Amino acid sequence: MSEQTAPATQTPPNYFELLGGEDTFRLLVDEFYAGVAADPVLRPMYPEEDLGPANDRLRKFLVQYWGGPTTYQQERGHPRLRMRHAPFVIGSTERDAWLRHMRHAVDVLDLSPELDQLLWDYLERAAFFMVNAEH
Repeated sequence: MSEQTAPATQTPPNYFELLGGEDTFRLLVDEFYAGVAADPVLRPMYPEEDLGPANDRLRKFLVQYWGGPTTYQQERGHPRLRMRHAPFVIGSTERDAWLRHMRHAVDVLDLSPELDQLLWDYLERAAFFMVNAEH
C-alpha cells in the first residue's frame, strides 16, 4: 500500500518580510517624516514639537498591517484610523501633500515593481479614506 501524503498547503505571503521587514518600514517612515517636517500644510497637524512619536506610531501601525509584530495593537489598541484623525481637517490639499511625501518615501525603498504597486495601492487608498473635509 502506498503512503499518501497530505496535500501541500500554501501559506499566504508575509508582506512584512517580502517588503524587507522592520528596516524597510523604518526607512519608509523616516523618509516620509523628513518631508513632513518642512511641509507648511502637514507640519501644523502634528502638535508635538518632535515628530518622533508620530514616526513611531506610523511605523508600528504599518509593520502590524503588513504582517509584522503587533506592537501597535498592544500599545494603542485597535487602529481606528478615521477616529484618531477626526480632530484634524483633512481635505484634498492635505491628502495630496501626504501622498507626495509618501510617494517619495516609497521611491526611496527601490522595491520591485510588484511590491511597490502593492504598497502604493494601500497607501493611496488609506489617504483617500482619511479625507474628512471639503475645501
